[in-house]
Amino acid sequence: MTERRKMLQFHEMELDDRILKAISKLGWTEPTLIQEAAIPLLLEGKDVIVKARTGSGKTAAFALPLLQKILNTKMNAAEQCISALILAPSKELCQQTRVAMQQMSEKCGKVLRIIDLSSNDLLAQRHALSERPDVVVSTPAKILLHLQASALDLKCLETLVVDEADLAFSFGFEKEFKKFVEYLPPIYQAVLVSATITQEVIDIKSIILKNPVILKLEEPELVPEQQLLHQRIIVEEDDKPAILYALLKLRLIRGKNVIFVNSVDRSYKLKLFIEQFSIKSCVLNSELPSTIRIHTINQFNQGAYDLIIASDEHMLENPGRNKSDKESGASRGIDFHCVSNVINLDFPKDANSYIHRAGRTARGNNKGTVLSFVSLHEQQTNEKVEERLRSGYKSDEQIIKNYQFKLDEVEPFRYRAKDAWRAITRIAVHESRVREIKQEIFNSEKLKGFFNENTRDLQVLRHDKPLKTIKIQPHLSQVPDYIVPKALKRLTLTAKGTANKPRYFHSSAKAVYENQSNNPLLCNKIDFGKKNLKKANKRPNKK
Repeated sequence: MTERRKMLQFHEMELDDRILKAISKLGWTEPTLIQEAAIPLLLEGKDVIVKARTGSGKTAAFALPLLQKILNTKMNAAEQCISALILAPSKELCQQTRVAMQQMSEKCGKVLRIIDLSSNDLLAQRHALSERPDVVVSTPAKILLHLQASALDLKCLETLVVDEADLAFSFGFEKEFKKFVEYLPPIYQAVLVSATITQEVIDIKSIILKNPVILKLEEPELVPEQQLLHQRIIVEEDDKPAILYALLKLRLIRGKNVIFVNSVDRSYKLKLFIEQFSIKSCVLNSELPSTIRIHTINQFNQGAYDLIIASDEHMLENPGRNKSDKESGASRGIDFHCVSNVINLDFPKDANSYIHRAGRTARGNNKGTVLSFVSLHEQQTNEKVEERLRSGYKSDEQIIKNYQFKLDEVEPFRYRAKDAWRAITRIAVHESRVREIKQEIFNSEKLKGFFNENTRDLQVLRHDKPLKTIKIQPHLSQVPDYIVPKALKRLTLTAKGTANKPRYFHSSAKAVYENQSNNPLLCNKIDFGKKNLKKANKRPNKK
């Protein structure tokens, strides 16, 4: 019997006590596989390419040794300067990385300073840079802007990290990246972090790395099947809205959910659709201001929303689609917390996209489900994804199981759904997009200063408010008893009356009694019987 290899623990990695206290507060009891392998190598100063699946702890794998290296340098440093630079392809990922690193260095007090340059406020960025932070997090475009303006000096740079490296060129940053390299010092440590090793990663490797160690763990691209369940519903394209409506309204899908669609128009149309049934949701796409996207994700992670509709615009194939803001993408890098279900209303366009969408759930030790709606023209892509998953899991059995759903039993939902879907015109979608963008730009820019000083008031700013571009019919928010499938009447919690007053279906005997008592044709008989019973009780016994 082979003995299990003893895992290297955090306290055995020569990390500072202050860092150990911070990660203990975060609840990290032991390192992940990629952290155990990468941290010692990075502490030795080697260039490393880190390849590991989404949600495997890659951020901590490069952040912990980076922070330790800065603490060591500060002991003998002659001046305060920028020691580390972290590049990420999206503003959301930059903000997420900064927050994570601040949590890891929380016990260090003011010894370590970390700033994020991915926002649009140049004055605030210049002020932050003037104080000479230790770590700068940014997108390639923003960092190049400051370098060309001589507002940033990298002469003391010791560590360069490129996170989600396979997207650095794909997001349209190829020119910025090649110009940026000219400003780097001759000697520095470089780290590339990615979920996949693509041609883009190889191109970056040839530019900034020297004899790197490649950490490529032999593990599936996704978490084990016991932790992540893959399911699908084979369905006609026109029936997708009806099935989604039934699943949500019958509470067959519970917890926090991220619904993926393939276009911005589709995301607003879906929001308008479920709005008619009093189901709240918020939209996440690259058209919205970056501050609003980040705020939406943060509120979702804090539990303010249960449903996000994310448009995955497949920017890998067409990075110039939104030239005004190429620094965004919903399925890559963003750390949604405690997501129970990822729902692919539109099936991903390739296997890579499926992997990254699925990576939004079952993070850490949490369990999750991926439910995909597969229409006739999407079945070929579904088969490719199935082959990719079988190869990753090294299994001959079917990975994406068929979801047991009988469309015949929810036929009444289909009629309601078709009417609601048909009511959403192109004009209504266009007006919704324009209205939401205008409103969110106002919230983002005009109120930014106010919210910086009044953080509690920021909670009032919600992103799941109704768009109000189509007529809402109040009766659609209710689910009548007669359209609920018999199998669910005893188990399913459905909304009746208002969303705040749920109703449980009771046992059959109690249901019969309630139907009799509520029936005006039977109430007299029931009352008469009660009246006679009361009279009988009042009569004196005659002997």
